[in-house]
Amino acid sequence: MGSFKFINVAIIVAMLVPSISAVDYLVGDDAGWTVGFDYQTWAQDKMFFVGDRLVFNYPAGVHNVFKVNGTDFRQCTTPVGAVPLTSGNDVITLATPGRKWYLCGVSNHCSIGQKLSLYVMTVQIAWSPISPPSPAPSPFPAYI
Repeated sequence: MGSFKFINVAIIVAMLVPSISAVDYLVGDDAGWTVGFDYQTWAQDKMFFVGDRLVFNYPAGVHNVFKVNGTDFRQCTTPVGAVPLTSGNDVITLATPGRKWYLCGVSNHCSIGQKLSLYVMTVQIAWSPISPPSPAPSPFPAYI
């Protein structure tokens, strides 16, 4: 009886083990990080989790990436003293859950749409079908 309870607990734990495979999201897909692209539409059908990575690809020197708060995002302003990412292949690991905001601080790029808002969820649960254990053979012979 004790081993049956252990098997049930093991099955439940296996179903609740978080997935450890992070996903890399190329922001804007093939368009990359640029003006004239709708990043909100791009993000709306995606599920972002802690550990996932955003990859911002763009020609170095043409754009940049700032992580900002909601107010700066709405007003297209960059935080005083903040240092932008400028490599042209910037990778940001989503380390905490919650709302995240990013924008390009070059010229009027943000005001014409080069900004991204998304929500990061805490953990991705890996749900995999697990067959229940086979019933133990009866200790009594079957009589017909």
